[in-house]
Amino acid sequence: MLNNWSVPIRRVSILGSTGSIGTQGLEVIDQHRDKFKVVGLSAGSNVSVLNDQINKFKPEVVSVKDEEAKKKLLETNFDYKFEILAGKNASAEVAKYPCDVVLNGITGAAGLLPTLETLKAGHKLALANKESLVIGGKLVLDLAQEGQIIPVDSEHSALAQCLRGEKKSEIKKLILTASGGPFRGKSTEELKNVTVEQTLNHPTWNMGPVVTINSASLMNKGLEIIEAHLLFGIEFEKIDVVVHPQSIIHSMIEFIDGSTMAQASPPNMKLPIALGLSWPDRLMNVQNPIEWTKSQSWTFENVDDKVFKAINLAKKVGKAAGSAPAAMNAANEECVSAFIERKISFLSIVEIVEQVVENHLSGSIFVNNQKLTLEELLNIDELIRIESRKQINNLRKD
Repeated sequence: MLNNWSVPIRRVSILGSTGSIGTQGLEVIDQHRDKFKVVGLSAGSNVSVLNDQINKFKPEVVSVKDEEAKKKLLETNFDYKFEILAGKNASAEVAKYPCDVVLNGITGAAGLLPTLETLKAGHKLALANKESLVIGGKLVLDLAQEGQIIPVDSEHSALAQCLRGEKKSEIKKLILTASGGPFRGKSTEELKNVTVEQTLNHPTWNMGPVVTINSASLMNKGLEIIEAHLLFGIEFEKIDVVVHPQSIIHSMIEFIDGSTMAQASPPNMKLPIALGLSWPDRLMNVQNPIEWTKSQSWTFENVDDKVFKAINLAKKVGKAAGSAPAAMNAANEECVSAFIERKISFLSIVEIVEQVVENHLSGSIFVNNQKLTLEELLNIDELIRIESRKQINNLRKD
């Protein structure tokens, strides 16, 4: 336990520092200044928030999206000197900077290169950017040393906690829980005209917009199935999803003797973030525990995979492996952006992704290989984005 903290102060870099994961990570660190020192911050273009973070945590290196953001940052008179990087790969440079732990809170495929650079540098990786593992697959896993990747997704953090000291041979099933999002119980007909605002109104979690939309479509859970398969080496047939609207149980493991182990805590990302930073130890008082004397009900139900098709699609993609996960992710990112911009409907997100994936699996650029190079993955990512934008534009013309 960390009340008997026996390691030196951990030097931490936060990638995506102005986003949901990044800001919560900094809140955890702020509560435990005697255990962590922020040495690197990587952000996009939210310079005002980044300014405040720099003044508060005094990092040694900072990166921003482009030269325009760097110019804005330089307009502030800081009371100390630090290195400022800018550009597409600047966050990867922060990932390489000497530290103990990198919290990768970047959203989407943009997190892949920073993940690879973190692992190459030998830093612990607190991974909230599930897409980099889903896309990179064996490329990422082959770089990682045993125990180097610490999952920050609440579901995978829960599984990692439940698996401490357990034998893989005794696992019968991994069970990921899903809140069901804002549209749980809705029919396809009822989802035809839902708005962006309705989609972003998540009933239990406070997350960034892309993750919230992915949660509503259950694409997030599909990505998490692939992530669980890669992290824990469990075949897809042994990974299930159940809907748990209260979001108290974050995942469960069913063992061969019929027992089930679950991790429970109120829905708050600070707990898995804190564990990602401090693993294998725990920090004191990260959040309030469950009130066991308070009357409450926890319910579970099946996923309606006729309405929410992303989970079965993800399993198909995960089994195909090779370039398929990268294709699914790229198509989904383009479709989510189009939905946010009111170019397509909510239901069109998964419909287009499914069509793009089917075309990819039967096309000439599908690579049926467990391991691809970074260059190959980035090339496929770009080609799929072009194809997805064509599909989006064609749908708008109809």
